[in-house]
Amino acid sequence: MEGKNLLRYTLFLFFTVLLILLTFSDLPSPPSNTADPLDCAAYSPVLCTSKNRFLSKKPDFLRKPTNPTRRRHSADVPRHPLDPLTVAELNKVRKIIQKYDLFENIAYALHSVVLEEPEKKAVLEWKKGDPLPPRKAAVVARAGGVSHVLTVDLGSGEVARHETGDLSGYPTMTVEDMTSVTWAPLASADFNRTVVERGEKRRLIKVQCYSLKDTANFYMRPIEGLTVLVDLDTKEVVQITDKGKHIPIPNAANTDYRFAAQNSYQRLINPISIEQPKGPSFTIEDDHLVKWANWEFHLKPDPRAGVIVSRVMVRDPGSGEMRNVMYKGLTSELFVPYMDPTDAWYFKTYMDAGEYGFGLQAMPLDPLNDCPRNAYYMDGVFAAADGTPDALIEYGLCVRELWWRDRMETLRKPNHRDGALIREVRPKVTLVVRMAASVANYDYIVDWEFQTDGLIRIKCIKVLLIVHLLYKVGLSGILMVKGTPYSNTNQVNNQENLYGTLLSENVIGVIHDHYITFYLDMDVDGSDNSFVKVNLQREYTEPNESPRMSYLKAVRNVAKTEKDAQIKLKLSDPSEFHVVNPTKKTRVGNPVGYKVVPGGTAANLLDPNDPPQKRGAFTNNQIWVTPYNKTEQWAGGLFVYQSHGEDTLEVWSNRDRPIENKDIVVWYTLGFHHIPCQEDFPIMPTVSSSFDLKPVNFFESNPILKIPPNVENDLPICKADASA
Repeated sequence: MEGKNLLRYTLFLFFTVLLILLTFSDLPSPPSNTADPLDCAAYSPVLCTSKNRFLSKKPDFLRKPTNPTRRRHSADVPRHPLDPLTVAELNKVRKIIQKYDLFENIAYALHSVVLEEPEKKAVLEWKKGDPLPPRKAAVVARAGGVSHVLTVDLGSGEVARHETGDLSGYPTMTVEDMTSVTWAPLASADFNRTVVERGEKRRLIKVQCYSLKDTANFYMRPIEGLTVLVDLDTKEVVQITDKGKHIPIPNAANTDYRFAAQNSYQRLINPISIEQPKGPSFTIEDDHLVKWANWEFHLKPDPRAGVIVSRVMVRDPGSGEMRNVMYKGLTSELFVPYMDPTDAWYFKTYMDAGEYGFGLQAMPLDPLNDCPRNAYYMDGVFAAADGTPDALIEYGLCVRELWWRDRMETLRKPNHRDGALIREVRPKVTLVVRMAASVANYDYIVDWEFQTDGLIRIKCIKVLLIVHLLYKVGLSGILMVKGTPYSNTNQVNNQENLYGTLLSENVIGVIHDHYITFYLDMDVDGSDNSFVKVNLQREYTEPNESPRMSYLKAVRNVAKTEKDAQIKLKLSDPSEFHVVNPTKKTRVGNPVGYKVVPGGTAANLLDPNDPPQKRGAFTNNQIWVTPYNKTEQWAGGLFVYQSHGEDTLEVWSNRDRPIENKDIVVWYTLGFHHIPCQEDFPIMPTVSSSFDLKPVNFFESNPILKIPPNVENDLPICKADASA
């Protein structure tokens, strides 16, 4: 009788509840017909990975553009050596691949089709008006159970290079992979019977179940313990595991975060708008070349990295010349390990760029909310699995200016001289390149912020480039939660580990980390640079030398080889980290340089021999420095999915190659530890951190001295409606 009731309930759920959650699995263990827990370590040193996807219909970013005012890309042509492949070029690649002998009579999928960038020397020597270097495409394909890496020469129409990977791991999953496999469990009689009752060389994926009943936020309603192992290539259900029959599905109450679902609202502040009466100060030339204030750089979307910033130069206020700062910067990898070792969770250690494609998961930016008026938007045009340029992400990037009215510290000097008060304030305006990606339950916002003082800030929630270079990254979205029978902490045995925080009735927010590793090919006034660790050391005065007993001294240590530049940040070892050009000096003899100013410094605490940490070994240090190698761009390796970790940044760096006065790449990892709290339910507030690339003896003096303050006539006078 109980079985019949469950059957009725299941049939009802079939029409009202979607059971989905795509999860990668690194399980190379033999298929099993049992529901016993799988001991990953017993079969392989690789831990499984996982991710959630809700793809009940064709994703928005794969649909044809519907806005008739949006730009059509069919007529695009490349004008710069680093411009992404155009629609016409993507179509040409597809036709060349179709005729290639290997793929003529076999099913295949293209997992990546991007520009194979010309040699760095050729790009640096190219000037506008010169012919473009030969255009080539780098293609990663999968056919006959084998991964293929090809170079397609668009000029000759031939495949110029063809290799098969000899390392573990598989390419980034295609969107078609994510979509088609979602429904495979529902076609399995074994899976449906399970619901009624409550190493191989294979690409495997785990499907976990959630309920959409009564809420748009299905992540808060996990069907805990029910997972399905599916072969990604054949869509065969390999194994069903059901370990959570005693755990109720969390209630849907108070889980819908949409504004329309709220019973009331509070308007605490009035709308704010920053006007630009003379329009924006930046220009975009040839679709990808950004010019603003004293900065110039090339910008393009990328299906794996999200956004790539290249050929970054800044104008020297003294000489007027454009000076090189960075050849290329990008988000190399995002590693998100969850801290629950139980059967339904131990495999959840995500690589969001290498497994899913950070750019493929980009969200269209929302005008007036993500980006203000006068922003410039750039679309991402990527190839689908069959090679057609159908993956259009409209408003994928934006370029906009920010006026930091609360940060006018750029030059503020109150002083009394000859009885007169000197007070000057210069407003800080910065240029920001923004992209946002929704990688399943989490949203990432990455800003590159450029400042007129030479700083570049990279922020996760935001990333910024300035003469000061800022990088900022922000995390938002929805927690990945775990179902539990507990509705109050007083029910929990003191000896039991929940692996997180009880956020609501029957809902646990699992502890996890976020690590975002950035690739920074620095070219400070030229390609040959050195990495210098500047230590602050305590020194003592001689007896009777001074009223002071101690002071700090800066000691410069030039890294000779890669291991010298493997940096674990420590409060007890205060240091600065400079990238300098030892052959270029200021007028007083200091080497010109930029320094990495750390932020988001959470360190990875997993055991280095833990299977997921072997794949994520690039997070063992916060800073690495490697010699430039065109093939070493992805910190987790070219093929991340189900890899064993033998092709990572740590592996390359441990070769201990010379890096002094060489063309070098700096790698920096932002880290966040996340212990969930109730304020993260049902959707979490934004968490952000950033690090800076800041000039250090790069300019002869403060580069913004000639920037004037605003005066009354520069700005319009706006009045509130009530007083207008």
